Amino acid sequence: MDLGTVIGLVLTLALLFGAMAMGVGLGPYIDIPSVLIVFGGTIGVLLMGFKMEQMKVAGKVMGKAFKPQLYNNQELVQKMVEYSTKARKDGILALESDANNEENEFLKKGLSMAVDGSEPDTIRDLLEIDMEQTSDRHKANMAIFEQMGGYSGAMGMIGTLIGLVAMLLNMSDPSAIGPSMAVALLTTLYGAMIGNIIGGPIANILAIRDNDETLFKTLIIEGIMSIQAGDNPRNLEAKLLAFLPPKERISQFDK
Repeated sequence: MDLGTVIGLVLTLALLFGAMAMGVGLGPYIDIPSVLIVFGGTIGVLLMGFKMEQMKVAGKVMGKAFKPQLYNNQELVQKMVEYSTKARKDGILALESDANNEENEFLKKGLSMAVDGSEPDTIRDLLEIDMEQTSDRHKANMAIFEQMGGYSGAMGMIGTLIGLVAMLLNMSDPSAIGPSMAVALLTTLYGAMIGNIIGGPIANILAIRDNDETLFKTLIIEGIMSIQAGDNPRNLEAKLLAFLPPKERISQFDK
C-alpha cells in the first residue's frame, strides 16, 4: 500500500468535508440533480470515448495507484551482477536453473532467451517490444483518468448553465431561485472535486508507476545484454547504476 497516496486522499477529503461541516453542514452540499449531471454525465462520456474493456478494468487500474507493484532496483542490480559473475565463471548455460526459478516473468523471459543462444539483437528487440506494449497499455488506461478530469469539469460547467437558465426562467418565483442556484454552483463544485481529487492525481501517479516499471525493465534488458556479451561484472554494475539516482548508486564491490 502506498501510504503517500492514501494519506493524501484521506487528508484532502477530511479537510474539505471538515470545512463544509464547520460551515453550514454537509447537507446543503448534497444535490441530486447536480449529482446526476456531473457524475452521470462524466461516466456517460467516458463510456463513449473508451472501449468497454477499458472501462471494465478502470477500478482495477485505479487500485494500482494505491497498491502498486514495488520495484527494488538496487536488489535487481545485485542479482544481475551475481548472474554475470556466474556466467563468466561457468558459462551462460549455468544460468538455466536461475532462469527457470526466476519469479519476474520479464527477467525470466530474457534470461531464457540468452541461455537458449538467441541473437543479442533478437533478445533486445523482443524485450523492448514487450516493454513498449505494456507501457502503451498503461498509458491507454491512464488516459481514462486524464479525460475524467476534463470531462467532469465540462459537466460542471454544463450543469452551471442548466442551473442559470432554470433560475432566469423562474425569476418571478423566489422559491425556485434557490434550487436552481444550487444546481448552478454545486455542479461546478462536483466537477472540480472529481477532476482535481480523483482524475488528475490518479493519472499522475499512474504515470509515475509506469515510469518505475519501464526503468526496472530497462535495467533488465541492459543487464542481460551485458551478461550475454560477457562483460566484466564491475562494468555491468557501473552501467546499471548509471540509470539510478546518485543516492541509490551503491556498489557491492565497495563493501
